[in-house]
Amino acid sequence: MTESFRRSGEYPEDTSRQQSPYSGSVPPSEDRAGAWPPPPAYDPAQPVSVAPGTTVWPASGGSGAGGHGGDPTARFAAPGAEPPAPGTPAPHAGPERRKKRLRGPVGLLAAVAVAAAAVGGGTAYAFQQLTGSDTTASSSTSTAVVPSSKRGTVSGVAQAVSPSIVEVNATLSNGSSTGSGVILSGDGEIVTNNHVISGASSIKVRTSDGKTYTADVVGTDAKKDLALIKLQNASGLKAATLGDSDGVSVGDEVVAIGSPEGLTGTVTSGIVSALDRDVTVSTDESQQQQQQQGGGDGRWPFEFGGREFNGDTGSSTTTYKALQTDASLNPGNSGGALIDMNGNIIGINSAMYSAASDSSSSSSSAGSVGLGFAIPVNTLKADLDTLRAGGSDS
Repeated sequence: MTESFRRSGEYPEDTSRQQSPYSGSVPPSEDRAGAWPPPPAYDPAQPVSVAPGTTVWPASGGSGAGGHGGDPTARFAAPGAEPPAPGTPAPHAGPERRKKRLRGPVGLLAAVAVAAAAVGGGTAYAFQQLTGSDTTASSSTSTAVVPSSKRGTVSGVAQAVSPSIVEVNATLSNGSSTGSGVILSGDGEIVTNNHVISGASSIKVRTSDGKTYTADVVGTDAKKDLALIKLQNASGLKAATLGDSDGVSVGDEVVAIGSPEGLTGTVTSGIVSALDRDVTVSTDESQQQQQQQGGGDGRWPFEFGGREFNGDTGSSTTTYKALQTDASLNPGNSGGALIDMNGNIIGINSAMYSAASDSSSSSSSAGSVGLGFAIPVNTLKADLDTLRAGGSDS
């Protein structure tokens, strides 16, 4: 603590300074010059002296002590002012201010609630606009398409994504071809495998609700085995959400949806068995038509690991990196979706091995043996603009 010491007689004693500042007498200015501490620059307000028995009420026209904009010294009415009428309560700002203070937090909470509602509604509206029926739904990260109560379940994925998967039937000059497709926009953009529709004279597409549409080819890319078709007079379809295949790991659970053997909306499940598998397929349209001749067996030939599966790929081929899965894939699954457990499309199913294609295999071993491949969805996203412009084969 800092203390102030004063020698006796250092400052002159002035008994008049010890009196109340409200004594009513003001010392001469020359007496103030040596005062310590220095007096204020203005004279303090003087109290009101009234006769005994006289009622004094707060002055009108000011806000009172602590009020905003009022004179802090105007605490009482000037002498001689008329008192209020009998029974009239004296004005007082305190309760009103207290009422406002009590109202303040409630108002603040209400404002926060309104702001939160506005932000939430705006976000929902923006999401609806971004994922409108005529817009391809695409996600750079994993988006929860499946409701939270069913997230991580095969049934939840099937329920959420099945409306976005279609059956594709192509009529060829010498036969027919059946595969699957994924809806990219509400007005009928569908992605499928090129080998499903290659050489087709007409294409029919059946949606999950049983409706049938005629489709036109928009663009093809034989080197990536991708094709984009467009339904005629379609609207209000549910577009799938394209995920991020770069975020997929070996062992991730997946679901496959397609139309094997014409069984629309068939759901199977498994895991991602491997990444970046080199899969080789034919780019020769005549080879594709020969495979489908007379209805074909639906087994698209491909090469993997130096071996040919499902027949001869021919001399004109292309190789792409694929996701390998043990989810059951059968003829007709080509062009369908490989989906993560949040409901995002991570691949387009393109090739599967069926033991029935080997002459040494018996009929009892026909069907899926857990060796299927899908084109990574990021390959599709990178090629989508080219497909919409007619494709690299145009």
